[in-house]
Amino acid sequence: MAQTFTITDFFQRFPTDDSCLEHLMHIRYGERMACPKCGKESKFARIKKLPAYSCPHCGHHIHPMAGTPFERSRTPLQKWFYAMYLFTTTRNGVSAKELQRQLGVTYKCAWRIGHEIRKYTAHVDGDTPLGGGRVVEADEAFVGGHVPGGRGGKGKTVVFGMVEREGDVIARVVPGRGEFVLVPHILENVKRGSKIATDEHKSYSNLSEEGYRHGTVNHAQKEYVRGPVHTNTIEGFWSWMKRQIEGTHVWVSRKHMPKYLGEMEFRFNLRKSPELMFPKLLLAFQKPYDSKN
Repeated sequence: MAQTFTITDFFQRFPTDDSCLEHLMHIRYGERMACPKCGKESKFARIKKLPAYSCPHCGHHIHPMAGTPFERSRTPLQKWFYAMYLFTTTRNGVSAKELQRQLGVTYKCAWRIGHEIRKYTAHVDGDTPLGGGRVVEADEAFVGGHVPGGRGGKGKTVVFGMVEREGDVIARVVPGRGEFVLVPHILENVKRGSKIATDEHKSYSNLSEEGYRHGTVNHAQKEYVRGPVHTNTIEGFWSWMKRQIEGTHVWVSRKHMPKYLGEMEFRFNLRKSPELMFPKLLLAFQKPYDSKN
């Protein structure tokens, strides 16, 4: 049984901003590195009055927070790390109000921290192609919006998902439910030749011609399972996602839905190894940050 990373463990590992900065320096540049200015390899030394490290040979500075969301933030680095810890140890996500309460920051600051972390969860999760062995289920749904109601209610967003049974899910915000909207996502993310299960929606009618072994169930006729053909897994993901939105965030706009989907994919895909969520997220800052995404 995997050992749980407790809140005590967190504060033992990251007791100060300096310990968090040391972690960033290590994962981005390693213990030793070749200086970009003089070319000599060495271990850079911490500069006491700056969140930076210097080359012992020429004095060139390296700023570990450069190219990360921490670069221009006035929020202490440890609070950012603690927010990431909360994201990876709560079952149904963290609202901005909860981050505000836990971190002791303004709501605006908490909202920004939450959204920046969601971008990185999607980056860490990635999109490994589905299928090849297990059945892949595909389905679309309506989520979010201000006004509750049935399918297609006011303010709702169309989302499309593909899930490999006992495996990963890939979900996207889409502009509609037409064949030319949905099928390209299947072609991009599901291996040709895979078994794929959907409902009777006409947008999926030509999947066999695209090289998939396609089976359907007719929900309109109250048919939900036909042997190995069903969409229970992806529908279960939609139900779980909607409970998170309604219970934690109340509602999510279409503009921000992709980030929330990325977070939920990350949590779902690591559901069997939740102890890996925090370490994986900590490794996310190896690559430069794009604030426009």
